[in-house]
Amino acid sequence: MNATVGRDRPSGTTARTVAQAKVNLFLRVLAREADGYHQIETLFSRLELGDDVAVRVGVGGRSLDCTGDALPPDGLGPVEGNLAWRAAVMYAEATGWPNDWAIEITKRIPVGGGLGGGSADAGAVLRCLNRLSPSPASDDELVALAAPLGADVPFLTTGDPLALGWGRGERLLALPPLPGRAVTLVCFPFGVPTPDAYRWLDARETATPRRGARVSVESLTTWAGIARLAHNDFETVVAPRYPEIERTLDELRSRSAGDHDPGAFTLLAGSGATVFAVSDSPPQAMTAPHGTSVRLVHTRTASRVVAVEVSD
Repeated sequence: MNATVGRDRPSGTTARTVAQAKVNLFLRVLAREADGYHQIETLFSRLELGDDVAVRVGVGGRSLDCTGDALPPDGLGPVEGNLAWRAAVMYAEATGWPNDWAIEITKRIPVGGGLGGGSADAGAVLRCLNRLSPSPASDDELVALAAPLGADVPFLTTGDPLALGWGRGERLLALPPLPGRAVTLVCFPFGVPTPDAYRWLDARETATPRRGARVSVESLTTWAGIARLAHNDFETVVAPRYPEIERTLDELRSRSAGDHDPGAFTLLAGSGATVFAVSDSPPQAMTAPHGTSVRLVHTRTASRVVAVEVSD
């Protein structure tokens, strides 16, 4: 993807970071509101896996370039719809700065799998621009700016590796990071459209509205406590429609049942299609589930957020 406005770009001040992927360690989708949006209740966790993001200002134009092994063969579509580009536009409109920028993204997060890759890129762009800004926004202002971009973007704009999220993802409670755990991502060659997943949930709606659960912060201080709460509402409507996903969930859960690891669990990532397994077992011990055409990605939960670095 490439979009450039204006003359050739001279060198400018540059900020770089890693846009870390996320998983939802539990995810509950609550009732749809009158405007069509859904409230959620979730536990966000960053992963060590991430896209490399660089933002340059003072370049005499506006551009976005995406490369990397995780980039789909047909690219990411029109630049105006890219979340990283939209984040830069929103920051410029809200603050009056900058007039121009060059964004470079090296994609390593699988696209369209529920891992928040586009949202992470958007959050990284906001963090980079704020780091470069002569009048940076406060943390709360930056989260508020991120909220219209999607439910994952506010969390992925913060400096927190682990947080509870409510509302449309804009209400966040940072939690102390836990020790890193091995995570295996089972990535399918297809995605699950998020609007479809929400529509399937709405079609199952009963007369009793979906309500949030009572979760004590103390239960989120250990992996064993989180494993007891691990749940994703989307699994009930996505897995039956995608036999590959259902088979993978069943197989990975069957494998972990004999490990006697109280902190191990397997879930659908977001609305799918990626399935992830959290375990203390070495990642290389896991192979592709039988009969599935998948790519395995081995990473870990993050105990820190990669800082933004600035150079000339």
